[in-house]
Amino acid sequence: MLYTRWYQFIITCVILMLFVSSSYGASRVSRLGIGISTQLTNDLPAISFKFQRSKSFALGGITAISTKKEGGGYSVGLKLYRVLFDEPQLNFYAAVMGALMSITHETTENESGFQVNFTVGSEFHFAGLDSIGFSFECGFSINKLATLDIETVGYNFLTAGIHFYL
Repeated sequence: MLYTRWYQFIITCVILMLFVSSSYGASRVSRLGIGISTQLTNDLPAISFKFQRSKSFALGGITAISTKKEGGGYSVGLKLYRVLFDEPQLNFYAAVMGALMSITHETTENESGFQVNFTVGSEFHFAGLDSIGFSFECGFSINKLATLDIETVGYNFLTAGIHFYL
């Protein structure tokens, strides 16, 4: 009786191994991701890109423009990513972003300044949906529009970025 159960267990395991598909991680090297981000302190929704140069480095950019008389403006910036730990469906990274920005006011003079972010974060992909990456980050930001401010930041995947990889 014990021999029959052992035999059935082995046969079941072999059958399962034959029909289980292999799961490989998302290969992001040399892929361009285009998407959205709202990490800027002037609160403009921005178009962002991310280009994975190698397994450990990526280069990103962010740009936003609005012609509204109140709360409009522009932003343009670059972001450098350093992958610290890579897993099949996600990676952990450290990033630094520098951006120039401006915000318009209807009644007062326009404000121009800069933003520098130092963050750590993660980008993850769902299995079978490797072309879309969701990010979240935390760290601190140095920004100057009217005043120079240093603050901690935490960005969820809606603000840190969602990228579609070509």
